[in-house]
Amino acid sequence: MPQSQIPTESPTEGPSEGQEQTPPEFRKVTTAVVTGSASGVPYHVDVRSGTHHLTADEPVRRGGSDSGPEPFALLLSALGSCTAITLRMYAGRKGWPLADVKVRLGYETDGRSGRISRRVTLGGELDQEQRARLLDICERTPVTLALREGVAIDTTEEH
Repeated sequence: MPQSQIPTESPTEGPSEGQEQTPPEFRKVTTAVVTGSASGVPYHVDVRSGTHHLTADEPVRRGGSDSGPEPFALLLSALGSCTAITLRMYAGRKGWPLADVKVRLGYETDGRSGRISRRVTLGGELDQEQRARLLDICERTPVTLALREGVAIDTTEEH
């Protein structure tokens, strides 16, 4: 995660009343290519992101072969990774003694809507103010904000 994405101490201000807001300019942050095939393992997919290779699949109980994490587990992994990395960056920048971070996540649904539980364990000789601030920072990590605000998804077919 680039240094520029670490949450800052002060919020950004929007346009003043009466000013027109210019549309944001989007820049590519990261990419992934996911490939699945009807032959072989039914729901197994290969994921490539940069030089990294992962797999995903569905569990056996849903017709997959459990050859990799299910898609929601990857989503939780992204949130947990972003949380841990952001906290380590922030604590490092502040010179705080954050020794380690553990983020335990779960996804639950009632069939209509879902929710994510995130439990953070902070290791190290941190005082109560530092712990509170780090938990506050969890609410502003880039992946947390993307999930909370919703991300537009534009789908087109490539030929």
